[in-house]
Amino acid sequence: MIKIRTPRTELVLLNPEDAELLLEYRLTNRDHLTPWEPERNENFYTLKQCEHQLTAQRKSFDEGTGFQLTALTSDKNEIIGLCNFNNIVHGVFQACHLGYSISKKHEGQGLMLEIVSAGIDYVFQEAKLHRIMANYIPDNHRSAALLKKLGFEEEGRARSYLKIAGKWQDHILTSRINPAHSEDSQN
Repeated sequence: MIKIRTPRTELVLLNPEDAELLLEYRLTNRDHLTPWEPERNENFYTLKQCEHQLTAQRKSFDEGTGFQLTALTSDKNEIIGLCNFNNIVHGVFQACHLGYSISKKHEGQGLMLEIVSAGIDYVFQEAKLHRIMANYIPDNHRSAALLKKLGFEEEGRARSYLKIAGKWQDHILTSRINPAHSEDSQN
């Protein structure tokens, strides 16, 4: 079980019983997140789908292939944001992809930096991964600024990388290396 406290929130792995919280987050932020996500069908915005996703996320955590962290308000009645470390590959790669979102209501308060920083610390210190990759649409200036503040370095641009908001879009590729491994990367 993961419980990571930050100054203003707590990051946890939600259980299927928490599906109503996730559904509320999705419905409340539907318009806010649509430009940055794949197209979603109406099923995505149902309690059953949220329960299914949370069950899959728990399985992913148990198998060590993903950590889908949810940042909750102090009363645990509302989701502030999501911070996901997916596609974890072990062996010689020891890497994952980072994804995140924040509620429109909590945007612009420095919370995403706080949340993602705590998640990165967990992935580097507890999971001992070597590399985190994060990619963003060039027009997403908030994501670009966040990743820069978090110490991610730009590695290039991928043309027609992901189908977001119904169209194939270029992405800027970035990564951050675990500072505990920085000496290893020189050899």
